Amino acid sequence: MKKTGFLKIALMAFAMALVSCKTQTSVQRPTSGKTTEQSSNAQLQTLHKVTDNAQYAKCITSKIRFKINLDGKEFSLGGNLKMKRDDVIRLQLTAMGFIEAGRMEFTKDYVLVMDRLNKQYIKVNYDQVDFLRQSGLNFYSLQALFWNELFLPGTSHLTDESLKNFTVDLAGNATDISLAKGRLKYNWQADKASNLIRRFDGSYADKATGTVKIDWAYGTFKPMGSKKFPCQNTITVTLPGKSIAVDLQLNSPNNDSDWETRTEVTSKYRQVTLDEIIKKLSAF
Repeated sequence: MKKTGFLKIALMAFAMALVSCKTQTSVQRPTSGKTTEQSSNAQLQTLHKVTDNAQYAKCITSKIRFKINLDGKEFSLGGNLKMKRDDVIRLQLTAMGFIEAGRMEFTKDYVLVMDRLNKQYIKVNYDQVDFLRQSGLNFYSLQALFWNELFLPGTSHLTDESLKNFTVDLAGNATDISLAKGRLKYNWQADKASNLIRRFDGSYADKATGTVKIDWAYGTFKPMGSKKFPCQNTITVTLPGKSIAVDLQLNSPNNDSDWETRTEVTSKYRQVTLDEIIKKLSAF
């Protein structure tokens, strides 16, 4: 792999993460009519069954296979996923099986992307990204996607009161759980038997910039304690004129907590700006 190869992969994965947040922008409470409907006992009981699948474990770690396809160009890397609830999500990507080529770290306060081969990094606070700041989105929305959970943007945890924001449709073969407001629509599909979330779909339509869509499919659920956790994540982001597909496979999930939760960036690394990132992306 060329040295510049990982930087492109890391930047696109970073962009994917930001896009996934953007597709969920400006969520507000639904109309009073929907709120009344969502408050029915049957729907709330279903939502409780879905949220009861959340992991008890504080940490989830695993060896991973990370594959990204950008407009027909495919790259595949190994690595590690390390997550600590309400604290950090870290992806360490390796080339040739043993060289850490790069790292992506999402904390409650910032996003860090490191290109270890070229000694470059970007560190962005969530409040530095306009659409995140304006919509009240935060680390917890991204955490819920990685942990296979429901979420309400702008909040850190779901409560009985916040569950009233969701619409539940029990008529089909799967349980459909949705939120919609203005240009935003997104939906979770849960298995009726297990109440495990199998898919998340989100879209944000804008006349000026076009429609952005994200599809996150979960599969190969394996036992973790008394719960189950998806080991197969298939993520597709569709932008006007561009498509990004990511396959994230967890090989050996466990609950290891013996690791540092923050990456220290030394003086050997050069910090690049968000403008430089955008220029690189536009050149792909």
